[in-house]
Amino acid sequence: MTAAVNDTQVVIVGAGQAGLAVAYYLRRFELTPGTDFVVYDRGPGTGGAWQHRWDALRLGSAHHVTDLPGMAELGLSFETADRLLPAKDIVAGYYRRYEEHYGLDVRRPVNVHRIFDRGADLVVAHNEGETRTRVVVNASGTWGAPFIPWYPGMDGFRGRHVHTSTYVSAEEFAGQDVVVVGGGTSAIGFLLELEGVASSLTWATRRPVDFRDESELTIEGGVAAVAQQDAAARAGAALPSIVSGTGVPRTRRIAAGIDRGLLVERPMFSRVEPDGVRWDDGSFTRADAIIWATGFRPELRHLSPLKLREKAGGLTVASGASWQDSRIFLAGYGPQASTIGANRAGRVIARQVVAQL
Repeated sequence: MTAAVNDTQVVIVGAGQAGLAVAYYLRRFELTPGTDFVVYDRGPGTGGAWQHRWDALRLGSAHHVTDLPGMAELGLSFETADRLLPAKDIVAGYYRRYEEHYGLDVRRPVNVHRIFDRGADLVVAHNEGETRTRVVVNASGTWGAPFIPWYPGMDGFRGRHVHTSTYVSAEEFAGQDVVVVGGGTSAIGFLLELEGVASSLTWATRRPVDFRDESELTIEGGVAAVAQQDAAARAGAALPSIVSGTGVPRTRRIAAGIDRGLLVERPMFSRVEPDGVRWDDGSFTRADAIIWATGFRPELRHLSPLKLREKAGGLTVASGASWQDSRIFLAGYGPQASTIGANRAGRVIARQVVAQL
């Protein structure tokens, strides 16, 4: 049997925005990082999922990052960050300084494989051994669970299937015929980057894109997205996409793309053929690559031994706590997803965790 490498009261899985927000508040509530609670992160460096984003992505109204709680104490804010630098570098740098300033003692790279019961304890099994704990805060996010919907003929495609998680740069598609799938800001970003680089571009979406006249996400849009996520989480249902609640802000760059005819979507193709895609009307579009900007699902496989998943496809969660197991909290899940609501939820979850100890 593998010996436990650490015993602690709380294990936080993931050091993205949600995990760091919970860690910050646990420290504020006088728990000691590295002793009373441990943060495990599988990434090679700081920045959560942002460290893996593609090179050309910049911070802006379409790709917004909310400041972590207490970040102002460091004199840092994403609102004033240099928008000419790669977003992944800015976020990684700010998060590194944040972790160091607050002494959060994040352990990385530690890959959590599964979490299970052993008597009265929870056991977190990972690549360095096992950790016994009383409470787990799961903040694993979604980056490790990319979603690509299935369409007939996909396996026979002779070109490349590329998901957002594996996209690196526009240059790798130079001179190619490319189909981009997805109705969110990532798909739009890829189209804007590939314009003038790819030989041809075609945009396919499962539903019409909801362009909003505002130039950035509004409070009302954020509230609507949070409400949709919260309702699904409380019902134990599969979570809807964030963009289905917020829509896509019509920034100046996006508006210009619409005006010049680049950002015009087609209804989804019906099947994939060896050399391209076939549409419902029988027409065919040649493709060397299909970029699936179709999002992610919550990464919860390591929780499967606890049998938390409902028949409706999700986990029943309210105020960040699992209804099936009171020792399990889910940060960054449902209404806390993305940067919407994560900081506020960090404080709520931390208070509940301390109350249990």
